[in-house]
Amino acid sequence: MMETLRKVALWVEDRLHLVKLWEQTAGHPVPKSTGSWFYTFGSMTMLCLIIQILTGIFLAMVYVPSAAEAYHTLERLNYEQQLGWVLRGMHYWGSNCMVILMMLHMTQVFLWGAYKYPREMTWMSGCVLLFITLGLAFSGQVMRFDADAYWGLGIGAAVLGRIPFIGDSLVHLLLGGPIIGSEALSRFFSLHVFILPGAILAFLSLHLRLVLSKGINEAPKPGVLVKRETYDAYYKGIIKREGVPFVPGAFNKDAVANGILLLVIIALALFVGPKGPGIPADPTAVITEAKPDDAFLFLFAAAALMPNGSEVLLFFVLPTLGAILLFALPFISNEGEKSWRRRPIAVLTVVITFLSVGMLTYAGMTGPWSPHMEAWKSLELKPQFLKDRTPLELQGALVFQNKQCRNCHAIDNQGGHRGPDLTAVATRMTSPQLVRQVIQGGGNMPAYGKNLSPPEIHALVAYLTSLHPPNVPPAREAVGPLAPIDEKRSGSQPSTDDTFAKAEKTP
Repeated sequence: MMETLRKVALWVEDRLHLVKLWEQTAGHPVPKSTGSWFYTFGSMTMLCLIIQILTGIFLAMVYVPSAAEAYHTLERLNYEQQLGWVLRGMHYWGSNCMVILMMLHMTQVFLWGAYKYPREMTWMSGCVLLFITLGLAFSGQVMRFDADAYWGLGIGAAVLGRIPFIGDSLVHLLLGGPIIGSEALSRFFSLHVFILPGAILAFLSLHLRLVLSKGINEAPKPGVLVKRETYDAYYKGIIKREGVPFVPGAFNKDAVANGILLLVIIALALFVGPKGPGIPADPTAVITEAKPDDAFLFLFAAAALMPNGSEVLLFFVLPTLGAILLFALPFISNEGEKSWRRRPIAVLTVVITFLSVGMLTYAGMTGPWSPHMEAWKSLELKPQFLKDRTPLELQGALVFQNKQCRNCHAIDNQGGHRGPDLTAVATRMTSPQLVRQVIQGGGNMPAYGKNLSPPEIHALVAYLTSLHPPNVPPAREAVGPLAPIDEKRSGSQPSTDDTFAKAEKTP
């Protein structure tokens, strides 16, 4: 029996050369210094990719890439499909962990000088993998097709459209038409499930081939410089003196780190769960929160904090310059010191980058310009803001609540803070100004002339003009002699009927 098994094994080996394959891959020699916790980020990123592929296959068996069905499909996965909640949770948290670990891996490679000779192409293929990973994260958000996904895709299309010459064509290629609907969702499904995973597997194969052929970068020592003429011989000497097989010699810490990562992802999937789907996508909604996933929150915050008109700089110029700099780095600094201890500019660059992205991400999570879409449901107007109001003004208060104005505007400091507090708005704006602001928008406020009916605008403005302290008169147009002010009602204030009629005629 043993002799038969031996012959079978030799027959398979003679055709597949498995021993040679093992020696050239998992068993290839690496510097002993690479058996470090700092070298585990690459294998952990690969584990996340494996989790994404496996969970994605099972999710794709249920998911329907249709504008009418996508949202309901995810609800079925969350609440009806067996293990659907866990699969979605692992897919979501695996995506977040993959982006984070990819960034940490690139940072470690940068600080350790592993982009220098002879590993330029290894670094460049890693940069491509980073951008594909971000593309997977963005297209994965679109798959939820909730309000975040819908308006996030709209912003993404607007960014893509700013690319000179080919922007419009790229937008039409991705969306499949002028609107975001089933055609766009179907194309992003193909992008997320077929195109980007295929690209990441192709470039990962190239990346691993380069790692095997050029070796894993040794832990740098201060004062040991990289020189083209001598580095290849220097690295061969390291392998000869202290080289160990990657498995099991340098894989111990990778195995532990990957085991911990797997437990963390499973725990997050079980106890936190996936994200969304949130509010259903509705292009006719008066207010919708276009908030991206965590990986892109820093861009969301930067867009909110930067002045109007800076979108081209933020979404096109800076990313393009950043990508060019990343790919050019191995040629700008190809030789010399590799140890981060003697490269203060590199350390300072990493610190500033992480602080900037971290603070912007925190601002994206907590910024007052991020409206809370459920505020109008949970917050009630206080009695003092309803007392002694006319029926028309009370109807305006209902419009104020039902049309989600509380998401962006607070009254008595309760509600959203994207827009100004409206507790005493009548002391700052006249009735005509309020009508124009509601109908035409202005500043950070969109126009709602097409979203509100004339009676709703009439009632809303009537309520807003009643919001002033009892001892402070409302604002009035500074035209002609001022008439006496009625302490109970501002009789000289232009009626909202006349104001609305004038505003409708204003272009």
